[in-house]
Amino acid sequence: MPDTPAATQRARVRVPLRFPDGYSVDAELVTFHGLADGREHIAVVLGEPDLGEPDLGAGGEVGAGGGVPLVRLHSECLTGDVFGSARCDCGPQLREAVERIARTGGVLLYLRQEGRGIGLYNKLDAYALQDQGLDTYEANAALGLPEDDRDYTAAAQMLRALGITRLDLLSNNPDKAGQLRDLGITVHERVPTGVFTTPHNVRYLRAKVLQTQHTLPLPELTDLTAG
Repeated sequence: MPDTPAATQRARVRVPLRFPDGYSVDAELVTFHGLADGREHIAVVLGEPDLGEPDLGAGGEVGAGGGVPLVRLHSECLTGDVFGSARCDCGPQLREAVERIARTGGVLLYLRQEGRGIGLYNKLDAYALQDQGLDTYEANAALGLPEDDRDYTAAAQMLRALGITRLDLLSNNPDKAGQLRDLGITVHERVPTGVFTTPHNVRYLRAKVLQTQHTLPLPELTDLTAG
C-alpha cells in the first residue's frame, strides 16, 4: 500500500438536492484538506451510513467493524451532469447513484476528473474525433493523451478521512475497485449501475466494455449498435 499522507475533513454543510425529475434528498457535503492532487473534490454523504471514526493517520481498522456503506466514485462530467448530454451515461448514473446511496446509506465522491482526467477542452476535442469514427479511447490516443488518466489516491484519502476503509463500490469499472484495493481500501463487493443507453452513447458504452472490461451487457449493446 502506498505511503500516502492522511487528508483531513475541512468543513461539512447540509445541502438539499433537487433533480429535474422531481427527486429530492438532503445531503451533507464534505470538503477536505491535504488531498494528494490538490483538487477540490467533495464527498456527498447520503442517508445514514455507518462511517466509523475518521482516520487521522494512526493506523488500525477504522471503518471496518460496522456496516458496509455503499460508495460511488463519480468523475465530474459537465456535459452529462449539468447539461444532460446524451453522448455519455454520466448524468443518469449520478442521478441513480444519489437515490441508491441515500436508500442504503453511504457516500458519493464527486471527483474533479473531467473527461477521464484529460480535462473539458480535451474531452470536447475527443468528441470531434469520435464524430469522425474513432471510439472514445482511440480519440484520446489520437490526441496524444492517456485513454484514462484518473488516479484514485485522493479518493482513498477522502474515504479514510470519513472513517471508511471497507465498502461496497457502485461501479461498472474494475479499475476503480483495483486502485482502491491497491490503496488499502477493502472493496467488499462491486455493485453494477444501471444501463443508460441512448442512440448517441451506445458505441461509447460498447467501447468501455471492449477496452476496459466494464460490466455492461455486451450482447444488448451490440444489438443496438447494429440496429
